[in-house]
Amino acid sequence: MKTRPLGKTGLKLPILSFGASSLGAEFRNVRLEEALESVHAALDCGLNFIDTSPFYGRGMSEVLLGIALKGVPREQYTLCSKLGRYDLQHFDFSAKRVAESVDVSLHRLGSDHLDIILCHDIEFVPMQQIVDETLPALRKIQTSGKVRFIGFTGYPMKVFKFILDQTHVDCVLSYNQYTLQNTRFADEVVPYLQDRGVGVMNAGPFSARLLTSATLPAWLKEPEEVKAAARTAAAHCANKGVDLAKLALQFSIANPAITTTVTGSANPNNIRNWAKWAEEPLDQELLAEVIDIFKPVKNIGHLEGLPENN
Repeated sequence: MKTRPLGKTGLKLPILSFGASSLGAEFRNVRLEEALESVHAALDCGLNFIDTSPFYGRGMSEVLLGIALKGVPREQYTLCSKLGRYDLQHFDFSAKRVAESVDVSLHRLGSDHLDIILCHDIEFVPMQQIVDETLPALRKIQTSGKVRFIGFTGYPMKVFKFILDQTHVDCVLSYNQYTLQNTRFADEVVPYLQDRGVGVMNAGPFSARLLTSATLPAWLKEPEEVKAAARTAAAHCANKGVDLAKLALQFSIANPAITTTVTGSANPNNIRNWAKWAEEPLDQELLAEVIDIFKPVKNIGHLEGLPENN
């Protein structure tokens, strides 16, 4: 798997990484065997940057990941977890919880350190706390060696400049905002991040199944016109004998300004397919046709978190 450097961290991450949210049965019931096999399939395919969170499965993702990684030499993978979000409506970015959360994650994961720790979905809280309390607490933990690099995640584009105009982090993770349909992250934020030496990570190339041939889930938040365009794009790709998901994944990992794109599944066959797609050339003609389909709804998304953070 091809790698790219992550900002000024010195880390080199695969352009496609493994998201462990599915291990927490976030989207369907998952058998233990397939969860564990998925982690090993990811490692075998070179997706050796692994992203998780205590929010995923309310701890289940970290626990199963720790079991799956038992016996795997620590230097063979790069590990990222998060803190601050613990349930759908439970957020705690206090300094006290920061210290507790890191220790709990390390225990679940069976590791003495995290390579990256991210403040999770900061758009759901008054964000000044992240600058004034959460990140300073993380920097103290960073000096202890329990975490190597720190950052945050968010959906609205506003969150990145709000934080980074006031302080510095090592890296950030955006999700569902660099896709075939929505390139706001690269258009509006990535050059700003590069100027500051901040590592750039993307998640959700399929935009919560929007950019796949699968039935769209009822919880998908995108407007109806976006969903309709996605169905048209999926049908167009199918007529050409191509899965829209393949085009979506290849598009997201092709941008050299984005270090890695995170996507996850508890289905080992999906992971092997993604790794295969990552090695295959991007069909530029089909890409142009699909981007044309999405033009009327380009960069249309939804609100996430507190209104003032959007």
